[in-house]
Amino acid sequence: MIKLALFARLDAKPGKEAEVEQFLKAGLAMARDEATTPIWFALRLSPTTFGVFDAFHDEAGRQAHLSGRIAQALMAKAPELFASAPTIDKIEVLGLKNDGSV
Repeated sequence: MIKLALFARLDAKPGKEAEVEQFLKAGLAMARDEATTPIWFALRLSPTTFGVFDAFHDEAGRQAHLSGRIAQALMAKAPELFASAPTIDKIEVLGLKNDGSV
C-alpha cells in the first residue's frame, strides 16, 4: 500500500521556464527506472512554478528516491534553473485512487 510521498515545489528563474519544463519531462525516464517509486508526477502549478509529486510504499523507497538520480540531478541544476532552493515536503498519503496510466 502506498502511504508516503514527497512534494517538491520549484520556482523557475525568469526566462528559465521552458528549461525547467524540459528538465522535468526528462525526469520521467529516470522515475520509470526507480522500482521503489510507483507514482511520479511532474506538474506545472503556474507559468513560473512547477512541482513534483511522488509516492512510495515505505520509508526505504522514499529514502532511495531522495538519494537517487532524480534528486541528484535536481540539486545539480538548482542554481541554474530555480529562483530559490526547491522546497521538498515529506507527506503522508491518507487515501489513493488510481484508475489509469499516463
